[in-house]
Amino acid sequence: MRTAPHCDATPLIELQDLRKSYSQGGLSVEVLRGVSLSIHEGDYVAIMGASGSGKTTLMNLLGCLDTASSGRYFFEGKDVAQLDRDSQALLRRDTFGFIFQRYHLINHASATENVEIPAIYAGVGSGLRTERAQHLLSSLGLSQRLAFRPNQLSGGQQQRVSVARALMNGGRVILADEPTGALDSKSGEDVMNLLRELNRDGHTVILITHDPKVAAHARRLIEIKDGEIVADRVLSDTTSESATHAAAATARRFSPSMPSGRRMPDVIEAVKMAIRSLRSNLFRTALTLLGIVIGVGSVVTMSALGDGGKRAVLSRIEAMGSDLLLIRPGARGIRISGEPVTLLPQDAEAIAELPNVAFAVPEYNAGATLRAGGSDYVATVISTTADYSPARKWPLARGSFFSEDDLKSHAPVAVLGQTVRANLFGVSDDPIGRYLWVNNIPFQVVGVMSAKGATTSGSDMDDVIFIPLTTGKMRLFGKNYVRSITVQVNDVNRIDATQQTITTALTQRHTRQDFQIRNMADLLDTATETQNTLTVLLGSIAAISLLVGGIGVMNIMLVSVTERVREIGIRMATGARAHHIMLQFGIEALAVCLVGGVLGVLGGLGVAQLLQILGRPVEFSLMPVALAFASALATGMIFGYLPARKAASMDPVAALNAE
Repeated sequence: MRTAPHCDATPLIELQDLRKSYSQGGLSVEVLRGVSLSIHEGDYVAIMGASGSGKTTLMNLLGCLDTASSGRYFFEGKDVAQLDRDSQALLRRDTFGFIFQRYHLINHASATENVEIPAIYAGVGSGLRTERAQHLLSSLGLSQRLAFRPNQLSGGQQQRVSVARALMNGGRVILADEPTGALDSKSGEDVMNLLRELNRDGHTVILITHDPKVAAHARRLIEIKDGEIVADRVLSDTTSESATHAAAATARRFSPSMPSGRRMPDVIEAVKMAIRSLRSNLFRTALTLLGIVIGVGSVVTMSALGDGGKRAVLSRIEAMGSDLLLIRPGARGIRISGEPVTLLPQDAEAIAELPNVAFAVPEYNAGATLRAGGSDYVATVISTTADYSPARKWPLARGSFFSEDDLKSHAPVAVLGQTVRANLFGVSDDPIGRYLWVNNIPFQVVGVMSAKGATTSGSDMDDVIFIPLTTGKMRLFGKNYVRSITVQVNDVNRIDATQQTITTALTQRHTRQDFQIRNMADLLDTATETQNTLTVLLGSIAAISLLVGGIGVMNIMLVSVTERVREIGIRMATGARAHHIMLQFGIEALAVCLVGGVLGVLGGLGVAQLLQILGRPVEFSLMPVALAFASALATGMIFGYLPARKAASMDPVAALNAE
């Protein structure tokens, strides 16, 4: 066996007793059995062997796509085994250019974009790398195919794209694995001539083949059989040429335009690649978006409905007055047969004298038949005092409320609610000064209350008529007692103390506690707490749909990783480090959730607006919208992490060989 001539210079590549084993079915299969060889700068070496001889495995080890089971691999005197995954990726990026038998081009990228990939991971600026990629493709006869995708190119053209990609970062060492195996004879000859030209230009070329005719193009032939080198001979003298080629390689080496440690360019390029990838499969992207859109939209809509319902309930309670105490007859928890008669108008007068009491308004109400202008109507009649309007903060729309003089004179005057006015006199007629009959007793209308709306239970607060308490007692009802006393306090912060004072005073007057006091401030707090609980419940239900959407993103991204294993291998082979892969797939998930979040917010606001038009109480606020949008972004980050980590942890050679 003739061996390669000795060279005093440090070998570019040196292998010492390199071994590689694989585990198959629980058994260890040794593919390489102690391979030792040296390759110098500028060599053109053919490694030839039959299928299964271990030559492809050897190429994967040389290109740092795989790691040896034992032995040592030195590159420029440095032990490659001491390099971590990212350092090996840098070595692949800056030193090796791969020409694969199956081309290994990314299907959704154009020829120019495929060639640019190694320079992206080298941090080369967009303009410079595009210019260089187009120059390389044009020099290889593809100037008219720059924007073509792989499926639009012939086999020979795809292989030329692969060659251009191998040269993008300089291609100091070209590793060509069966470069003519998938080509016709003419295209194969063109590729071999191209490799010869590359070697003449100073590139170290390592050719993997099983064909003696292809191997004959090299200047050194290494034969491998059953994982061992059986021959290493020189086909032509390389001693004088190697130094020349080494100098040429150094002169032609391509230098990145920016340091590889800068992360912002990595993020920008990852965003571009993520968008390109998502656009290449719009249907799957749309399905992934749908889950996020529904989730975010549900959160926004449910929050708007919850806040609207809460505001509607609380506004009605507040309209009744949060500074009020409502006193009703009857002790709490004790049943009384018949109507309780324990509260008297004199109790209201006594309460009005207590500290912090602004008004104490007695009320007696009962249903009555009203008649005016030939129309009959049944409504609630409330007999009360002149303080009712200011105590309840219920202003008049027209006219005036009855006065203290009306009370003293038992005047037959009435103030109408808006519903009673509309049913008896119509909306357009002015009822002030006109008469109506209440249970066949005439009353003159002196005022019309402003519209109040419905209570929390849905009853119409405007379906009432107000008359003086004394008039009601003497001319309508004949009752000396009242059904409730409404107390308005001056300082709502002291309402609890005032309630206790009233309780003590009434107990002393009645000699027992035969009444109940309802604190409207407490009622407002209870209603607020209840509505907050309902809002949280609605938001939680909507958040579940957002969670389901996030799980959908993770599932789709895991499927995407599985489908794009070979693409991941290609990127790793061309210099992508773990954080590049993590960034790309993480940003893809984040982009889906970002777009889905925007569409979900717009959709949720649109649905809420529609419900508002249909009469549902809706309240828009920034916080739920911001929270829903932020949750969508967090969903992308959280649920995109696992698929991204899975992609980044793949073994380059296993990913490249995946089907």
